[in-house]
Amino acid sequence: MNAEGRNRPERRLAAILAADVAGYSRLIGAVEEGTLNRLRAIRADVIDRAIAAHRGRLVKTTGDGFLVEFASVVDSLRCAVEVQRENAGRDGGGPADRRIEFRIGIHQGDIVVEDGDIFGDGVNVAARLEALAEPGGICVSARVQEDAAGRFDVGFTDLGEQNLKNIARPIRVYRVGSHKASMPPAQAPLLLPDKPSIAVLPFQNISGDPEQEVFADGMVEDITTALSKLRWFFVIAPRAVPST
Repeated sequence: MNAEGRNRPERRLAAILAADVAGYSRLIGAVEEGTLNRLRAIRADVIDRAIAAHRGRLVKTTGDGFLVEFASVVDSLRCAVEVQRENAGRDGGGPADRRIEFRIGIHQGDIVVEDGDIFGDGVNVAARLEALAEPGGICVSARVQEDAAGRFDVGFTDLGEQNLKNIARPIRVYRVGSHKASMPPAQAPLLLPDKPSIAVLPFQNISGDPEQEVFADGMVEDITTALSKLRWFFVIAPRAVPST
């Protein structure tokens, strides 16, 4: 093999799981040391064990999230469901504004592997699906839903085609539920309460600096959380607002 072939990045098809902590900036701002200690414990006792049990490869961790590669779509979804269920049982008893809850997105797609890190379509779409998920929830692409449907006991709610940020084509998105019998019919109408509603729209980063996107997303989460404490308003989060 020539030098060019040896240096060429590896490409492969994989299932990618992307996760982050909902409201991480708020949690750190309120109780920094306690949040970091709890997050380390959850990673050791819940996340690392689930990844190993379902044959995943932890690619990297960030301050509040992690990225995992799987050879199997089913393994990736089983891992995600286990993480959410175990964490809910472990961290669900405390005050709502102090809970550590993960948002998870999963997509199957082409990736590029270089120096142990991964890049490409699979990673980008998984990260955008994660942003659509509710705290404690999982969103997957149609590819994942098609491969996993009927393979184990979870249900899927069709959220329709979504225009994801910086993704050229619309992606059909499904929300993952628990036991199938508990899932509402797909496309069930949303019943709004009898009180004023406020929709919080995503902030757009116009600075040209990609790092400012994280800051903008954090500001939107903080505003949504603050408004949700006002009981006389019904607050619609950015991820629930249809893309235009």
